[in-house]
Amino acid sequence: MASNDSPSIPSSGPLEAGAQYDTPATAFAGPDQGSGPAAIAVPRPGRGWTLAAVSIATFMLLLDLTVVSVALPDIRIAFNSSFSALQWILDAYALGLAVFLLTAGSVADRIGRKRVFLIGLAIFVIASLACGLAPGVGFLSGARAIQGIGGAVLFAVGPALIGQEYRGKDRGKAFGIFGGVIGLAIAVGPLVGGALTAANWRYIFLLNVPIGIIALVITLARMQESRELNSRPVDWGGLVTFCVALALLVLGLLRGDSLGWGSASIIAMFVAAAVLLVIFGVIEIRLGDRAMLEMSLFRNVTFNGISATTALYSGAVMSALFLEVSYLQNVLRLSPWQAGIRFMPLTLTIFVVAGISTGFTGKFSPRALVGFSLLAIAVGLALVRLVGPASDWTALLPSMFVTGVGMGLFNPLRASLSIAVAEPAKSGMASGMSETFYQVGTTVGIAALGAFFQAQVSHIFNTSGTGGALGGRLGGAVAAGSGAQIAARIHQPGLAGQVLTTARAAFVSGLGDVMTVAAVVAFIGAIAAFGFIRKQDLHESAI
Repeated sequence: MASNDSPSIPSSGPLEAGAQYDTPATAFAGPDQGSGPAAIAVPRPGRGWTLAAVSIATFMLLLDLTVVSVALPDIRIAFNSSFSALQWILDAYALGLAVFLLTAGSVADRIGRKRVFLIGLAIFVIASLACGLAPGVGFLSGARAIQGIGGAVLFAVGPALIGQEYRGKDRGKAFGIFGGVIGLAIAVGPLVGGALTAANWRYIFLLNVPIGIIALVITLARMQESRELNSRPVDWGGLVTFCVALALLVLGLLRGDSLGWGSASIIAMFVAAAVLLVIFGVIEIRLGDRAMLEMSLFRNVTFNGISATTALYSGAVMSALFLEVSYLQNVLRLSPWQAGIRFMPLTLTIFVVAGISTGFTGKFSPRALVGFSLLAIAVGLALVRLVGPASDWTALLPSMFVTGVGMGLFNPLRASLSIAVAEPAKSGMASGMSETFYQVGTTVGIAALGAFFQAQVSHIFNTSGTGGALGGRLGGAVAAGSGAQIAARIHQPGLAGQVLTTARAAFVSGLGDVMTVAAVVAFIGAIAAFGFIRKQDLHESAI
């Protein structure tokens, strides 16, 4: 998908010994690189520091997401929160991410990726401090939304910064390291979350402050600026219409179950979102190459393929992890630290596979690798069906190993392919759009599958003999993991034991049902990968 648009501004620098630079100069032009087709791309000095800063920031973001999931039961107790309120702690973050990802990537291309990256880091660190000091669940959710805005900047600009610094085979190695960091963050997240939550759940947010400051120092001192050679004005019309449309769409999806899908407010949100998205499309088409999102990207088959697989992957996997953490802590009654230890088979598998994934990219096509990763995830999620009401945590091991292989392989591939479909000068836009699909998928997946899970568990418990004896109205509390608390408030020993047994059976049955649905979603993603990801659609700088 070659283009004649203006390349990004690089800094000159010496060739690094042993490095390979087989990227055409037209994709990465600079004063020391010549102008002929045989010229080679010169590596920018200090590019390793850029990879380090982006990796640290990404580690912080993913660590935050994982440790929050582990700490949710403690947060629920601290604030006496409902299942819906707990979802908002995750959804507010995801909403902030989803709304501003494309904007962050597009603006970064125009005014400077380093500058925007620094702004995102500062927002994230300050919001993390606010989360750690939150006096209530409403304040915490609001701070999480602001944290999500900072995270949107880092998620969108980070892969673009790596792609700007590395070319050819070196790019694959860099994204392999980046993928290993993603795996490491997921690997240590439950353990760190368990350790910090055991002391105080607020520490899971306060930990971001020193980590973020380290990333800020590296970025300020070592990272070089990059942006489009011919900087274009910010597309304010597209920015406003897209952000508002996406906010209304995601909010409608999140609140549809509680307010009613046919309610006037939900319908109004969807209609307004659709109208604004149409207006956004018209604006972008008229602006052409001055638009924040070049609509020509949607003519790229692989862009559509990786976007679809990204949304399906995140929708299936993130909701699955949320419910598995709830199962370990609320049904098996494990502490956050104990739950983190038992997640190690999954997370270490992700780490190992992500670290060695670079060796696969030269031997297999992107289509085969992405398709296989999603097939593995589909099988792994389906294996949760092995868990029964009387099972120990070890019943999850087959699922953990197989799912971990798929997740470890998918993460670095997605990051690399998300910018490979566009020329380097538009890498922020392409990365931002990919992350938008990821976060929308996460938000919709957690909301939709969470609502399905709650409905299943509530129905199973309320229609049982035990649930019916209690009035048939406690199923929602059981879905939120409060079965043991309900049983503890019953002073009839026989009935208390029946409630605990029935609640556990209802929770496990609902978990199996929702994991089956998630497996189907991942399988559809595999079909999309096999059908719509093609190497010939990638920009020449990525080949």
